[in-house]
Amino acid sequence: MKVFDPLELQHRMSVARWVLAVAFLILGGAFFKVQVLQHEKYQLKAETNRLRPVPLTPPRGTILDRNGHVIAENLPGYTVKLLAPNADSLRSVLSRLATVVPIDSGQVDEIIKRWRGARYQPVVVFGDATFEMASALEEHRPLLPGLVLQSEPRRLYPMGRAVAHVVGYVGEVTEQELDANRFPGATSGSIVGRSGIERQYDDTLRGREGVRYIEVNARGGLVREQATVASLSPIAGKPLHTTIDVDLQRFIDSIWPAGVRGAMIAVTPKGEIRALYSAPSYDPNVFVGGIGAADYRALLRDSANPLLNRALNGRYPPASPFKLATAAMGLKRKEITLDTHMPVPCRGGLRLGNRVFKCWDKKGHGSLDLIGAVAKSCDVYFYQLGQRLGLEAIIEDGNLMGFHDKSGIDLPSEQSPVFPKDRAYFDKKYGARNWSPPATVFNFSIGQGENTQTLVNMVKFYAALSGDGKIHTPYVVAPRNAEATHDLGLTPDQLAGLRRALVAVVERGTAARSRRADLTVAGKTGTAQNSHGEDHGWFIGFAPVDKPQIVIGAIMEHAEHGTTVAPYVVQALSRYVLGPTEPPPKLQLQIPVDSAPRDVPAPDSTAPDQPPALPAVIGLGRTPVHATPQP
Repeated sequence: MKVFDPLELQHRMSVARWVLAVAFLILGGAFFKVQVLQHEKYQLKAETNRLRPVPLTPPRGTILDRNGHVIAENLPGYTVKLLAPNADSLRSVLSRLATVVPIDSGQVDEIIKRWRGARYQPVVVFGDATFEMASALEEHRPLLPGLVLQSEPRRLYPMGRAVAHVVGYVGEVTEQELDANRFPGATSGSIVGRSGIERQYDDTLRGREGVRYIEVNARGGLVREQATVASLSPIAGKPLHTTIDVDLQRFIDSIWPAGVRGAMIAVTPKGEIRALYSAPSYDPNVFVGGIGAADYRALLRDSANPLLNRALNGRYPPASPFKLATAAMGLKRKEITLDTHMPVPCRGGLRLGNRVFKCWDKKGHGSLDLIGAVAKSCDVYFYQLGQRLGLEAIIEDGNLMGFHDKSGIDLPSEQSPVFPKDRAYFDKKYGARNWSPPATVFNFSIGQGENTQTLVNMVKFYAALSGDGKIHTPYVVAPRNAEATHDLGLTPDQLAGLRRALVAVVERGTAARSRRADLTVAGKTGTAQNSHGEDHGWFIGFAPVDKPQIVIGAIMEHAEHGTTVAPYVVQALSRYVLGPTEPPPKLQLQIPVDSAPRDVPAPDSTAPDQPPALPAVIGLGRTPVHATPQP
């Protein structure tokens, strides 16, 4: 048996004590560093694990019309959210929730999908819960672990369908939009503008989100909703004052014939939009809090396409309203005067080689000056004016007048018109030898051919005719730089002459049925060819003629003739200029659910502006498709 030396044993014990002392010193130092020196750092981590931030939606800015009337506002609402540690737990709670508040399987899948995108945040179950729904869920809170009820502002559009296409709607931002930074400053769950004014001015209306915290346990389960950490209050969005006149907007909605597709725009000569209406419409309130998948699919599959803003996105041949552009080109280039008669009087058509280009009136109009040609909408007169101008001049002046460009209105997703930039457009599309310049000139001179315009672009042009000849960019939010972007290049006498011609259209021409004794209206009818059904009807007018206050234009799909559209525009003009006086009897038109397409006019013919009688039925057809006569 080995005997230890007492000195050696004492040495070993001394070493062991030093080792233990150093170890305790190191551990103490580490504890001191963690507990004292890095206290704030680890406290923050602990609080971060214990507390989950919940964003507080700010009230969106109120949208007002020019007189301070509300277009969009906020009401108190409720949001239902769930906090869950995993997908199985979330699905289990949702199944219990369904026994209290109806929820289908499709919604459950969508909720779980949203939860996977932000696992540590409460996931939205209902974004627009009612007070009754919130109360019922609160009563069953013990059965619904992780339930978060939150009071949030809820968007409201008091006029609903009447303003849908101008004001737009709101919805929750998507993960793809966040990744693309489409909405700067937005975070998961933010409510953003989706279309119309809501989208264009989202950065002004949205405001800044606040935050509050909920306390969770180690497993991520909800402990309590209100923690001791202070919350950050949301900052409300700024109110937005627009140029819209809600009285006129609602009036247009009230007189628009049921079942008819089209649009109407009212604008001042300086570009202030007073009304912008598209039909059929939709209720923007259904998007608040999130629209159901089935309801959204129904809107997308609707053959009438109610989500399409036909005022900005519908492209149609401008037809006879474009004749005023052709006339302006002729006056500007001194090819004609207001008193000019063409060499060949109208006998129902004009021969070009072996083809006859017809006038809408087969009997002919005889010899007319410019004012008479506009009043009667004589195609033969404008065929010859187009010959005098030539294709290059029409294209050049058309571009100078803005027919190649968007109107520039401060609303999103405006469609570009179709108007050639130069002669090479036709060579590229048809081949250098496969199109006829003279035939193309004929079509252009009467607003057909390779020329399709949006309603807003045509109304912008007529606003210049009603004013000083300068084209102003239309806008819906003031103040805005209202400087002119184009100039028609006409003298005051020439502008006055064209206005007299437009008065003649309503007083004794193609829109004579819409003449009023108490208001002198200037305007132009038009019939746009359509290869998919009945032709589309145009009317653009302004009043009062001596000092125009408002320009209103409308397009009605499958309306057959512009004379069908004129009464509605004249009623709107009267409402704005004369106020809510006793209105004329509202026209009642029967609209079939579907209309059988009729034969398309031959390439060498144009549709009439003045039919023998006002049609009793407007055909309800499909989405507008431009019918281009082959050159």
